[in-house]
Amino acid sequence: MSADEEKKMKTQPRVKIGVVALCFLLLMIWFSTPLWAGCPQPRNTKQAPRELYNRVNPLKPTIENILEGKGLFEEKAKPLACKNCHGTSGDGKGMMAVGLTPPPRNFTCAQTINGVPDGQLFWIIKNGSPGTGMPSFKNHLNDTQVWQLIHYVRKLAQTRIARIQ
Repeated sequence: MSADEEKKMKTQPRVKIGVVALCFLLLMIWFSTPLWAGCPQPRNTKQAPRELYNRVNPLKPTIENILEGKGLFEEKAKPLACKNCHGTSGDGKGMMAVGLTPPPRNFTCAQTINGVPDGQLFWIIKNGSPGTGMPSFKNHLNDTQVWQLIHYVRKLAQTRIARIQ
C-alpha cells in the first residue's frame, strides 16, 4: 500500500466524524429553538374585506370538525398539505419552511393566532398571502374544509399552552 493510500485511509474516518458532528450540530440548533421563539410573530398581512373580517366560524368545534381539519393540515389539503410549511406541530418549522421570508406562521403561539379573527384566517387560506409563501387554496378547499382547518389551527395554540402548564 502506498503512502498516499495509507494517508487517505487515516483521513476518511476523521472526515466522516466531522460531517456527522456538523449535521448533529445543525440539528441541535434547529430543534433547540423553543416552540415560543418568534412568538408573537408580527405580520402586515392584508386585511380581509370588512364583511368577512369579523365573521365567526359557523361550524361548531366538534371533535369531528377538528379531526377533519387535522387531516387537511397533515395530508389532505392540496396542492400542498399545511404541515409541509407550518410543521407537523404547527410551529412554523415544516420541511419547506427553510428559506421562506417571512417564515410560516407559528400556530402554536396563542399570542399570535388568538388575535386573528376567524374571518381573516378564512380569507388568508382562500386567497393566500402576497409577499409570503402562503398559497391560495381557493380552488382546492371548499368553505366547510377551510372552517374545519381553522378549528384545528386554533387547537394547536391551545395544545401548546396545555403542554407548558
